[in-house]
Amino acid sequence: MIGLFLDDQSFEQDIRELLMAFYPGESFSHQETSEEEYRLVVRSKTDENSFLLNIRDMESGKELIDSVEVHFPDRFETKNRIKRMLYKMAMEHTKATLPWGTLTGIRPTKIAMTELLAGHSKDEVSAYMKEAYLTSDSKINLSVEIASREISLLSEIDFERGYSLYIGIPFCPTTCLYCSFTSYPISQWEKRMDLYLDALFREMEYTSKRMKGRTLDTVYIGGGTPTSLSAHHLDVLIQRLYDTFDFSTVKEFTVEAGRPDSITEDKLKVLKAHGVTRISINPQTMKQETLAIIGRRHTVDMVKEQFALARSLGFDNINMDLIIGLPEEDIEDVRNTMEEIKALSPDSITVHSLAIKRAARLNMFKDKYGDLKMVNTQEMIDLTAEYARKMGQEPYYLYRQKNMAGNFENVGYSRPGKACIYNILIMEEKQTIIALGAGTSTKVVFPKENRLERVENVKDVDLYINRIDEMIERKEKMLANLEM
Repeated sequence: MIGLFLDDQSFEQDIRELLMAFYPGESFSHQETSEEEYRLVVRSKTDENSFLLNIRDMESGKELIDSVEVHFPDRFETKNRIKRMLYKMAMEHTKATLPWGTLTGIRPTKIAMTELLAGHSKDEVSAYMKEAYLTSDSKINLSVEIASREISLLSEIDFERGYSLYIGIPFCPTTCLYCSFTSYPISQWEKRMDLYLDALFREMEYTSKRMKGRTLDTVYIGGGTPTSLSAHHLDVLIQRLYDTFDFSTVKEFTVEAGRPDSITEDKLKVLKAHGVTRISINPQTMKQETLAIIGRRHTVDMVKEQFALARSLGFDNINMDLIIGLPEEDIEDVRNTMEEIKALSPDSITVHSLAIKRAARLNMFKDKYGDLKMVNTQEMIDLTAEYARKMGQEPYYLYRQKNMAGNFENVGYSRPGKACIYNILIMEEKQTIIALGAGTSTKVVFPKENRLERVENVKDVDLYINRIDEMIERKEKMLANLEM
């Protein structure tokens, strides 16, 4: 446990998140008890022009003290100075470095994109990220490459007058061991699905009227697992989307087919008939033993069969999600998975580093799952990148998550012309995305003010249905401020 005692709380979150990266798994306390109870004790002393940090290792007695000049009215620069100081102190104590340096946010490519759009060269952006954030060369190069590609891919998107639409289907066949997303067992809702869809349709009708006159660029149906719905309900949902919104300007229509055990030929035919342009079939791993551990009911053969079925029906943009760092997997398991994926030849892959959120069963029941070995290394990450490029795919978007194993990142790769525009928009926060359904979060962008606001829907499906008028009112209070 780390004792964190700061005399000024202004930068407590930034300091805690960087400490979490250096000391994964450690909890934090602000209670002034006997210092011997802690592994580390971190204290600060602040005056008008300086911020002093003291890190004491209670086991070895080693003490690190440093201070930095600050200018508190400039919060951005002050935060970065403090984090650089803390990084160097923690690096000295642990003898470790972090690939992303002081960056703890989930959108590192946003920095590179902002600098490139401001007219700086790639070399200037690289130098800035290295100096300001102590980021490694490999991560800087990846960020700059992706940011450059994103700028090109978004060149035809109208950030001010356009918008994208997200439809949330919060149902799954089962809950995976590592998952903390909003999802409910489909078995409990199959007979009541009309209630959920009726509420969703009301939210859709409101959104269509409120956003009338704006360009709808992308539509994304996610979850949960959208294909946990029956073929009939999928057909009803997508037909209502077409009846409610103007699809004439839609550049991309994605449906997460997701879990292979939720896919049927009838469902794929519904998606194809309605002009869905991109789907996901997500194995996560091609090791059968791991699938059993994490609670996936599909088999490796099922992944191959459903992928072949989708290809036979004419789907020419299929994504596959993979997770690195799953329980009991090593680099040879990752290599085997990538060989299997290469043989299938999907149009894009998204490589996730395992992130274990507080709500996941893997964290909630440590007595049952605590002995599972989870390893995630840079070598594993590099291996997936090597395979993606061998398949003719290039990285096009990137994001990070809190509590991510190995302090790495999630990267989306695609063949030319197969990148998911919605994924870039949701990460770079350049366009308003209206999210409908239980547990979804709308992001409203005000470009002229360089401001973003969120509007949340309740997670519980019953509450969403019963309080749909409130969900619509929440959106109205925010969307009414958009310039039409």
